[in-house]
Amino acid sequence: MDLSLLYYGIQWLAGFIAFVTVWGWLPLDNWWVRGVEFPRIQIMILGIVAWIGMSVFWPEWQLGQWLLFIVLSITLAFQLRMVLPYTKLWKKEVQNAKDKPEGQAYQLKIMVSNVLTPNDETQKLVNLVKQKQPDILITLETDHKWEKALNQIEPDYPYTVKIPLDNLYGMHLYSKLELIDPEVKYLMIDDIPSIHSQLRLQNGQVIWLYCLHPMPPSPTEADKSTTRDAELLMVGKHIKENNQTAILAGDLNDVAWSKTTRRFQRVSGLLDPRIGRHFINTFHVKYPFLRWALDHLFHSACFTVVDIQRLPSVGSDHFPVMTTLQYEPEEAHKQEQNAPTAQTEDIEETKSKIEEGKKEGDKVSKEHADCN
Repeated sequence: MDLSLLYYGIQWLAGFIAFVTVWGWLPLDNWWVRGVEFPRIQIMILGIVAWIGMSVFWPEWQLGQWLLFIVLSITLAFQLRMVLPYTKLWKKEVQNAKDKPEGQAYQLKIMVSNVLTPNDETQKLVNLVKQKQPDILITLETDHKWEKALNQIEPDYPYTVKIPLDNLYGMHLYSKLELIDPEVKYLMIDDIPSIHSQLRLQNGQVIWLYCLHPMPPSPTEADKSTTRDAELLMVGKHIKENNQTAILAGDLNDVAWSKTTRRFQRVSGLLDPRIGRHFINTFHVKYPFLRWALDHLFHSACFTVVDIQRLPSVGSDHFPVMTTLQYEPEEAHKQEQNAPTAQTEDIEETKSKIEEGKKEGDKVSKEHADCN
């Protein structure tokens, strides 16, 4: 074996990991910058391989190799800092639910499923819903075909909001619990909806539920992440300013460790139940190594966690995910479950991003209208 090729490969991999990490620090919204926020787990794994390779196999350490090793170590530490909170090595952001007597444990099961509009395996989701019996079902990318198929579950779900669309942004909400004055809003782009509703829990407590599916930054959809970021921050800002007890869920087309999602948490005060537990990587079903979490749920501090689980495939490119929460308002004021706090920079950046998002949204809405 020609060891020079091995050394060259290790050096190339180390340089690549360092480059893409630094590239992601650029203060730009373009998809070709923000896209590197998604595969942090994969970058971290490859970075560890490169770090071990340089440590064990490198024959001669000259100035260039030392500089590369130092830069690789710094960028690898950054990737680890982003990823490790979503493992058991980190402190839980949301506490485990307490055991309570039957009738006093007010639990809420929420299933989120991006079904993939062309997917014809509709019965798989219907069967899964009947098996798991969530209190709330949020479906994304659902059109008229999916709406017709989901008619089978409606006897168990008397409260519904239906937005069948053929543009990959259809959305349906099915609830066993009372929805109060649900509204469909188009916050950034005229044909991309979100659902905003109050929800009455089993104990009569009323909370807010937000269902979102913003447009992702990608070469085939949005050139920039501006409208996605602005929509998430706009809802987060609204939740905080109105002091709402809230749950926000959906396919956010973003990852939990992105700068926007972390800022959303600080601005809204909502918690991420995955921190201190495990990854819930829902996309892409067909490529195990290239998976990350696109489907999310954030909630106020008055909820604790019973369970979070990724569910079996329903034929989509996303796995469904179900989160079971327990309403425990006494936990909201405990130090162990403190909500993130927004800084002045977060407030200013949120205001600026929302203004940018509205302008970009008007531009995209006009483009969509022209295409139709």
